[in-house]
Amino acid sequence: MRRRFKSRTGIRPVSIERIVHHSTSMAVRRALHFVVKVGHRDPTVSFYRDILAMKILRHEEFEEGCKASCNGPYDGKWSKTMVGYGPEDNHFVVELTYNYGIGGYRLGNDFLGITIQSSEAICKVRQHGWPIVQEAAGAIVVEAPGGYKFHLLDKPQPKNADPVQKVTLGVSNLERAHHYWTELCGMNLYGQEKRSILLGYTEDQCKLELRDVSQAIDHGTAFGRIAFACPRVQLPTIQETMENQQQTVLTPLLSLDTPGKATVEVVIVADPDGHEICFVGDESFRQLSYPDPTADHMLNEVAHDVDTITHEAGQKWLRGVGRPPLSGRCFASWCHT
Repeated sequence: MRRRFKSRTGIRPVSIERIVHHSTSMAVRRALHFVVKVGHRDPTVSFYRDILAMKILRHEEFEEGCKASCNGPYDGKWSKTMVGYGPEDNHFVVELTYNYGIGGYRLGNDFLGITIQSSEAICKVRQHGWPIVQEAAGAIVVEAPGGYKFHLLDKPQPKNADPVQKVTLGVSNLERAHHYWTELCGMNLYGQEKRSILLGYTEDQCKLELRDVSQAIDHGTAFGRIAFACPRVQLPTIQETMENQQQTVLTPLLSLDTPGKATVEVVIVADPDGHEICFVGDESFRQLSYPDPTADHMLNEVAHDVDTITHEAGQKWLRGVGRPPLSGRCFASWCHT
């Protein structure tokens, strides 16, 4: 006889046999990246490259909106820039999504920050005089242009592991979120406190921290998306599982093209708080995400638009000389300091 968990979360109970099957099959899944929308590309890239000391892994330009709303609800020209401490095969990275002509986005309480172990980054913060939002023993908090928070741990940056430790998202009901991400997404529990849980697929990957904010989640207009890779064969099962559990499927199984690169397949879902989750077929994604040694140069060569500053001005701004000329309305806190 099948035993089932009782659920007080609004999510249908899942059989123990299915959970055991998921726990073994999920080991091959991996955390990939988090998507952030940026209103001013050049100073943003300068922050990730010159303050956090990340590398420009690849840069891609698109003439029209993404079929899976990768760039949000916009139909025009946009770009994505992947930044991180190493190849996407074994590093969690950040996807900087830039919509031409959109000067800023309103932050909500959904994205609470990314934690990075890097005393080297802290040194760069101090060298450049970058504003420190919060400081405690062994850690500081800084904001990227746009207001996205980064928690920097004052420990040497690991050389044989990913410095990115975790992504923290706000949830309105921790018990419900716990059930969704473990039972339906197959993540393992690595830590638990009164108001937060730490999840992941394997010990050596970037973790997902869910923190109870005790209020409804507001995604603003800056809402992001977290991405995970899985074997392509698992994609239909993920979609079926979510549909059977009456959970939100934002984008059913879909093929996405990137000019000159591999076509990938995705299923995009949303948790009960509306956090977007993209599952992508691993085999094709590894081909798509191969680092491009010309990415940094390509990004610098992209024609600068009227609502962005030049790379040179961005460098001066990082050194505390002047400030970026802004166009349009920017909702982020850094625009008004």
